[in-house]
Amino acid sequence: MWTGRVTNLRLWAAFALALPLFAGLAACDRKSDETAVKEETTTIAGGEDPFLWLEEVEGERALAWAREQNERALARLETDPRFAAIRDAALAVYTAADRIPYGEIRNGNVDNFWQDKDHVRGLWRRATLASYASESPDWRTLLDLDALAAAEGENWVWKGADCLPPAFDRCVLRLSRGGADAVVLREFDTQSGQFVGGGFALGEEKQNVAWLDADRLLIASPLEGGSKNTSGYARTIRLWQRGTPLADAQQVFESAETDAFVFPAVFHRPEGREAFIVRAPDFFHQTVYHMGAGGALSALPLPDDVDFRGVIDGQLIALLRSDWAVDGFSAPAGAVVSVPLASLDAGKVDGAAIIAAPSETLAIQDVARTADAVYVTALDNVTGRLMRATRDGDGWRTRDITLPPNGTVSLVSADELSDTLFFNFESFLDPDTLYLARDGGDPEPVKHMPARFDAADYTVEQQFATSADGTRVPYFLIRAKEMAFDGSTPTILYGYGGFEISLSPSYLSPLAIEWLKRGGAYAVANIRGGGEFGPRWHKAALKENRPRAYEDFAAVAEDLVARQVTSARRLGIYGGSNGGLLVGATMVRYPQLCGAVVSSVPLLDMLLYHKLLDGESWIGEYG
Repeated sequence: MWTGRVTNLRLWAAFALALPLFAGLAACDRKSDETAVKEETTTIAGGEDPFLWLEEVEGERALAWAREQNERALARLETDPRFAAIRDAALAVYTAADRIPYGEIRNGNVDNFWQDKDHVRGLWRRATLASYASESPDWRTLLDLDALAAAEGENWVWKGADCLPPAFDRCVLRLSRGGADAVVLREFDTQSGQFVGGGFALGEEKQNVAWLDADRLLIASPLEGGSKNTSGYARTIRLWQRGTPLADAQQVFESAETDAFVFPAVFHRPEGREAFIVRAPDFFHQTVYHMGAGGALSALPLPDDVDFRGVIDGQLIALLRSDWAVDGFSAPAGAVVSVPLASLDAGKVDGAAIIAAPSETLAIQDVARTADAVYVTALDNVTGRLMRATRDGDGWRTRDITLPPNGTVSLVSADELSDTLFFNFESFLDPDTLYLARDGGDPEPVKHMPARFDAADYTVEQQFATSADGTRVPYFLIRAKEMAFDGSTPTILYGYGGFEISLSPSYLSPLAIEWLKRGGAYAVANIRGGGEFGPRWHKAALKENRPRAYEDFAAVAEDLVARQVTSARRLGIYGGSNGGLLVGATMVRYPQLCGAVVSSVPLLDMLLYHKLLDGESWIGEYG
């Protein structure tokens, strides 16, 4: 489950076009095509669901129904005189050549995957770090995906590359047909720019690999003797030797059939290589197995809900989801901790230390390792912080890295073979800046995204609503400085509230910009279920407590009306995936709160979701 900037042009254009209509919309419980609804509706409890055919994702009847709804909507939208201008403005930004070419640092180089109007499928390319930091990088194309797709007659979509350190010249590419989760694996030589004849290659499946060395992979794949779990992912990890059939590969681990995932993780560092197998019964629980020199696996004595984040200088790094107290060591939920790997291999936690700890307002978000340091991002009242931690005897010395105020910092790429890090900073009104931090010095900006609109007329404020159980729920409001507080401003309220995902300040999407320019306001709700205040904020809306997220979202909607930002008739609510469930539930539970709803790719069938697609892997979230 993912969230992020909206890239569906038609969807957001629909909201922009709806701007003058909100004043005339009835509440969310208005019924259009009422007769048709009555004909199709029946009681589900104890009976059959008449809409099950819509859950056949590739069923012809379901696809025909979707086409019919698209035709109805687009007939109205695309004939509106404003539609083309809004769509074209958004498209110009999404395909702009002056956006930041984000990349991965790999042994003094930067690898980037780039798409534009001339390279629709994309170019995988490489530049030296020094060249990348210049105004005009000297890129060397590694693979032209458009040319490959044309030559092979395939609808290839790039899914990434797993490359072998330290040279990063041998890579296993992940290529998807049409963007599906299943991928084809093919070994590629970045020096010659060719696929490796007789190299590692597999057909299409949900699968992943990690390099042990130049001739051995740890692979999770259900193909050629492997098996699947009930979520549709590989159950087994095998050790695949170059030049041998996968069917003959040694199985090193098999997970339970009901587990969500199992995957290999190998870290190639200056001090050596360490390999692990991670078993995940669901998204929020893990068992970490360390692979010894002879290939034997040992389960490490970590909490079962730990979030494993790699190794550095013999120390295992983990993010805690619950309080941990063992053998005289204690750390709170949400803390980043280190434990000597040798101690864990012996079944102990001697030498464990806290790297960074949360507070009432501060929540750890992400962790990355370079050769010499651990970098930690956090949100303090939903505003970004970045810390750098280095070993200090048996503990850690942590210091803040100075950032601009009131934004979000994101870790982009960390090089484990040098002390080099890319991180990004942005806010709602300030476009992205990519920073380079190395060798403990002050970070330097290396790339800037140009402003996509004049933000001088707008302001951002953080407000708090009070939920049904008394919890204070923050939200951001982006509005014109001269907006009248008379309830007349059409407003979009966006939310997600699940899977520990935080909605922190990010530069406005081009279609959100078009919305603001036409007089609207935009609000982002930081409701429970997300990770804005760490594990406690997420767990508060897990499983049977999911209604807390809906109550929080409703409280924000009510607060926007109470502050006279907008009115119920002029408030539109929007969410996608888990956020689609959020706004769908809000529409049903609180129909009086809003005048329009966009539920995008929603996860709405809470009775059968675990039987659909990858749904069983979400049981840890919904129950």
